[in-house]
Amino acid sequence: MSEIVNRVTNSPIVTINLEEIYPREERVLFDIKSFLFQELILREKDFRAALKEIDWKQYENKWVAITCTADAIVPNWAFMLVATYLNSIARGYAIGDLKELEVMIAEDCLRKIDLEAFTDRPVVVKGCSDFPIPLFAYGKIISLIQSRAKSIMYGEPCSTVPLYKKQKS
Repeated sequence: MSEIVNRVTNSPIVTINLEEIYPREERVLFDIKSFLFQELILREKDFRAALKEIDWKQYENKWVAITCTADAIVPNWAFMLVATYLNSIARGYAIGDLKELEVMIAEDCLRKIDLEAFTDRPVVVKGCSDFPIPLFAYGKIISLIQSRAKSIMYGEPCSTVPLYKKQKS
């Protein structure tokens, strides 16, 4: 009887599991709406005073989307001022809604990947995950590795869908 050999383990395939690199910290919304006078006007003096009274520790190690859900014109500096308070406390932040925050998080995570590891190698982008990975991240990883990878597949190493194969020169 011959020895069973795991060909997937011994193959040159590199697997990218976005779930392993994607942060799981809580995402929260910082809504400027509650600081507006009659949900219409931002009064600078009142806004600055209110921000000084906030217990910013509640945002510690969280991802924060700084937004305004009211139909009001809020000056850009107001969002930026909130960011100055979050900068040293939050895990990260984005000025925008929670979807824009997820895009920023995905870009931040993918920027840290060593792209050299995929040069001239077959790559599998792992499909199933227990944590929701935004669709944006899958598109972004393709844009980062396609010029390097020999081929790109999606799924699990034992059952993949081919997406790209570099043409032979």
